[in-house]
Amino acid sequence: MITGLSGAGKSFALNCFEDLGYYCVDNMPPTLISKFADLFVQSENKKIALVCDMRGAAFFKDLFEALQEMDTRNLYYEILFLVAEDNVLIRRFKETRRSHPLGKVSLPDAIQKEREALSEIRGKADKEIDTSYLKPWELKAKIVELYEPDQHDKSMQIQIISFGFKYGLPPHADLVFDVRFLPNPHYVEHIKFLTGEHDQVKDYLWQWNETDKFYQKLLDLLEFSIPFYVKEGKTCLVIAIGCTGGQHRSVVLADELGRSLGSRFNLSVEHRDISKR
Repeated sequence: MITGLSGAGKSFALNCFEDLGYYCVDNMPPTLISKFADLFVQSENKKIALVCDMRGAAFFKDLFEALQEMDTRNLYYEILFLVAEDNVLIRRFKETRRSHPLGKVSLPDAIQKEREALSEIRGKADKEIDTSYLKPWELKAKIVELYEPDQHDKSMQIQIISFGFKYGLPPHADLVFDVRFLPNPHYVEHIKFLTGEHDQVKDYLWQWNETDKFYQKLLDLLEFSIPFYVKEGKTCLVIAIGCTGGQHRSVVLADELGRSLGSRFNLSVEHRDISKR
């Protein structure tokens, strides 16, 4: 359960948990927590993240009763409490032009009133993060480290796409690599109508020294740079490998990258133009 001060980053934290495979619900009324848990007791997905905060002020007083019921039923949960300094919260509210949930008083008074109202639940929190001076990717890194350390390298989805330049660039590609300089199987009569998924095409390409050298340099570049994309909080990285038609060279290289990187990263491979002629 995620709770804490308004403006401390609860919505962003919930998005981080969603990226980690949690089923997420924002602004959950505490009275519904136990009933909601019933839906997941028999489910394969036991990872749930809920935000309960002062937006549901009329229901928030029922939170301790809901947690006590969870304890009675031996349903495991943890409370993550997010805080930030007053001056940071004031700045964030001014930047977003959002009103405070307790907005009938001045903003500084509302923040202080909320601190007091949440002091008891803060005392029960299992973990606390001060987001005052954290960049978004730093907050995400802390959440991954605290709750899913094994998924640090898998918190970003990587999509490798093979394509043909003659059909246009993938519009959503972040990185594009051109492999049209490699020997072209299209001009080898007995394999021209096969694809890069066939062993004959793979054997033809890997017999050339330039294929292996380029691949090792490309792999080194990606192994070096991908962790920095993860660190920056990027949720999806699209790597496009292009040849002329998208049926031979790009397919072979994309599949090989998938095999090399797939065990470490959350990765998928797509061959966009493999069936086009």
